[in-house]
Order: sequence, then structure tokens, then C-alpha cells
Amino acid sequence: MEGIEHRTVEVNGIKMHIAEKGKEGPVVLFLHGFPELWYSWRHQIAALGSLGYRAVAPDLRGYGDTEAPASINSYTIFHLVGDIVALIDSLGVEQVFLVAHDWGATIGWNLCLLRPERVKAYVCLSVPYFPRNPKVKPVDAMRAVFGDDYYVCRFQEPGKTEAEFAKSPELVLKAMLTGRSGKPLIIPKEGFLAFPEAIITRPLPSWLSQQDINYYASKFEKTGFTGALNYYRNFNINWELTAAWTGAQIKVPVKFITGDLDLVYLSFGSKQYIESGNFKKDVPNLEEVVIQEGVAHFNNQEAAEEISNHIYEFIKKY
Repeated sequence: MEGIEHRTVEVNGIKMHIAEKGKEGPVVLFLHGFPELWYSWRHQIAALGSLGYRAVAPDLRGYGDTEAPASINSYTIFHLVGDIVALIDSLGVEQVFLVAHDWGATIGWNLCLLRPERVKAYVCLSVPYFPRNPKVKPVDAMRAVFGDDYYVCRFQEPGKTEAEFAKSPELVLKAMLTGRSGKPLIIPKEGFLAFPEAIITRPLPSWLSQQDINYYASKFEKTGFTGALNYYRNFNINWELTAAWTGAQIKVPVKFITGDLDLVYLSFGSKQYIESGNFKKDVPNLEEVVIQEGVAHFNNQEAAEEISNHIYEFIKKY
């Protein structure tokens, strides 16, 4: 954490907290996922900031020390991409190297789709590009495949999930960050925290300390989970808003990295999509796909040094 500085910038009508290291050099912009913060990139900020790059990681809209607008409608993909374009502008550069994971990856793909001239190259973790299916809305598709108890479906009802999560942010974060089943995340009718003993007694992996969990929990205790959950509540709205980009390709140079135990890789047909060559058709400048053996969803933390090396090896070419 040494040498990482923090400040607040005005972007797209909100105040956004950013962590950064390195004053000179090309900007490497890191976008976190759910349920995370800038802190998920602590290892990569330190590594890239020491290699001559300017490493920058925001708390995304609704997270951490960034403002969280109250309205669900304030979390569409256009708001999220707009925040990042404004952040790039505030950094005083035309282009960035983009690195993103989970929901950050989805924002990243849409940034590459809508404003490709702002991205020099993209290192994407966990979530591949899912092209828009004009025949079915995404939440409807997930409900049909996984049922009403699938986490995305359960997150749709405003107020309900955040009320449960607020009972123990620490347990929620521990459960999510240490999950390794690789199976679709199903929330039982009794609730996500229905069996707390199983979470409490679960040992922490070497890459995640109680101090790490406490840091995440302290921020979610302050902000709550509503802003983060509102991203999911816009899935179907985003589908409507992005109709004009049906069939569009991503032309930015991309390196994709996922773990073979990642629940995203093992569901949504992601593995088949990647292996079949369809991913390459939709992203013609997909230069490399890395499948990390024995690694689960939070690969930027679980395999931190390896991820930092992969990022550096890719972006130093440009």
C-alpha cells in the first residue's frame, strides 16, 4: 500500500474517489467488480506504479468513498461508461490502458464499444464480451436457465437483498470472496445468510486476510449495498438502451484472463463461447486468452503477482 495516494475528482455529476500510484508514464486504469472496491487492485497498483506507469483505480459509482445516487435509474451502462470517460478526461490523457474485472469488465467492454478511441489496449479478467442477444432480455434469459433463486434474479427486488446484506457485511464479503464451488450462485429462499456458521468457520485463503475483509466491510457498512445492487437492476434497461449496437464488434486489442474455477467461466456458456472461436469473432483483436489453473473468480487477488505480470507483458508492447 506504500506510495498509493487518494483523492476525489468530479466526474459526470458525482464525486469519485480514486487511488493512484505513479505521477508519470502511461495511465493504467483499473475497474473493480462486485462486491469490491479500488482495494481489489492494491497489488496491481503497487506493481504497475513501480514499473513506470501511472496506476489509477476508482471506487465505482455507488461504492466505497464515491457518491451513490439514490435512484436505480442513475446506474445504467451509459452512466457507468460516462463516469469513466469523465475520469479519463480528468486525468488529462486521451487514452488509457484498461484493466477490469467482473462488473468493471462489463463497463470496460462497453467503454471499448462506445468510445474505443479512449482505450489503447484492454486486459479483461473473468467476464468475456457477451454480445447483445436481440431476442431475449438478459434477466429473463437468466431466470429461464437458472430459476428465480439465481442471485441476479434475487437482486432485482429493490430493498430486499440490501436489507439482508446489511445484517452482516463482513459475512457477505467473506462468503463471496472465498466462494470456490464454480457453480451458479443460487440464494436459497431462507436468504444468503441463512447458514452463518458455514461462513464463519470457513478458513481464509492465503491471499485474503481478515484485515482485507474488515476494510471491505467498513466501506459497505457506511454505504450499504444498494448502489452496487442497482447495477444488476439495470440489466434489462441496458439491453433496451444498447439496441443500436446489436452485432457490433469490439476492435480494441484485448487480452482475456480467467480462472478455470471461475463461476462466470463455468456458466453462461462462457467456456464454450471462448473455445469455439465465437469470442474471437466478436472481438477480432483478441490477442491472447489465459486460463489459470486452480484459480477462482477473484483472480486479481488470488493470483495477484501472476495477473500483474500478465498486464505488464501485454501493455508494454504498445
